[in-house]
Amino acid sequence: MADVITPFVLSGGSGTRLWPLSRRAYPKQFIKDIAGETSLLQQTCRRLDDRMFTAPTVLANVEHRFLVAEQLRELNLAPEAIVLEPVGRNTAPAIATAALMAAERDENALMIVLPSDHVISDAEGFRQSIRAGTGAAKAGHIVIFGVRPTAPETGFGYIETRSGDTPVAEVAAFTEKPTRKTAEGYVASGRHYWNAGMFLGAARTFLQEFETHAPHILDHCRAALDSAVPDLDFLRLDKAAFEQADGISFDYAVMEKVSGVKCVPLQTEWSDLGSWPAIWDIADKDPNGNVTTGDVLLYETSNSYVHSTEGTCLSLIGLDGYFAVATRDAVLVAPKDRAQDVKHIVSRLMQDDQEKVINHMRVYRPWGWYEGLSSGVRFQVKCLSIKPGARLSLQSHHHRAEHWIIVSGSVKVTIDGETRLLAENQSTYIPIGSTHRLENPGKIQALLIEVQSGAYLGEDDIVRYEDSYGRTSE
Repeated sequence: MADVITPFVLSGGSGTRLWPLSRRAYPKQFIKDIAGETSLLQQTCRRLDDRMFTAPTVLANVEHRFLVAEQLRELNLAPEAIVLEPVGRNTAPAIATAALMAAERDENALMIVLPSDHVISDAEGFRQSIRAGTGAAKAGHIVIFGVRPTAPETGFGYIETRSGDTPVAEVAAFTEKPTRKTAEGYVASGRHYWNAGMFLGAARTFLQEFETHAPHILDHCRAALDSAVPDLDFLRLDKAAFEQADGISFDYAVMEKVSGVKCVPLQTEWSDLGSWPAIWDIADKDPNGNVTTGDVLLYETSNSYVHSTEGTCLSLIGLDGYFAVATRDAVLVAPKDRAQDVKHIVSRLMQDDQEKVINHMRVYRPWGWYEGLSSGVRFQVKCLSIKPGARLSLQSHHHRAEHWIIVSGSVKVTIDGETRLLAENQSTYIPIGSTHRLENPGKIQALLIEVQSGAYLGEDDIVRYEDSYGRTSE
């Protein structure tokens, strides 16, 4: 019988290297239309839809829990579990938690850890690569997967093997983010690979290596798992224990100290989509070498990546080798060879305007989403979309009144204990301090315009009395 592997998908990242499209509340693993119609998380889970895998367990940032659940529902995929990390602690604590969970069922079971935000073009080639590593994994080795380098990238980690391009090679050394000259030597050597951040092995092997090289991390993760609490469809790790684990990558904490690591070359094209030019690299291009998405107009422009969202018309004239990205509230333009400098813009925004780093204009909630349309002194206008069967919390506000106008669908409105059904083109008023709830009892999406007025219009002006999603704040 073929080996069955338990997959763990790491979705705790909230990177901003693809800002302004990727933001902390909605990072790149959830974004659609950057590498296909589905999101990177969905693509990762679809690759696991094979008899060689059990149902995946997703380890996610607690703030992204409803995004993960919704995107898995879109695939009609029932995960083994969605485990919530109460704070970000990098990959070492996440993988320690995964190994502990796998060992609870069977310490000899093979497990694989996968990033949720990488592009792998050939699912069968990916699975063949994993099959090639199962023998070494059963023999007690941790197996990593390498990508044959196509350029002297300085932002990747490199794996040095002893025997070059063989089905399973012994790892000699790891190097993180080398200089360009060193990277050029690695590309020419034939014995170096980019580190794809995927790890295969028996659960007991992972635990043994943690016990040897990072026992403190394992202890805190074991305590966090022992005190974990089920919450709806999620498993919440204990915050007090988990936040004591060192925030460090698995490579630094364990892998660079382990002997006997094996490397399998990945038999498919791969990208970590770590920058806008990386998306340009993998995408189909027009005769001038351009990749475009959305409402874009180009004139005498070549070898560029141009991405516009939400109907914004983005035009470029006379540029070669640029990337330009426009959302409703931000525009980024730069030469492709300056892509890594996006971090400086994000750093400035964190000091001056954190909201543009954290949220889009459209903010997703478990019941749907809301989007700011207009605002001024003592007023704010939003559009709300409520999913069929969903409802907002029972709540009140100290400082604002609200007007709701139904644009499409129907909603059930409760105000101070009185409930009524509203249909398209009807409206209602919620006075300051009134207890109210909004829900969609229908089978189609409900769309509303919300007009807020008052002395303070912040999202933290919510007193919540009852909530279907276990939240303490919207």
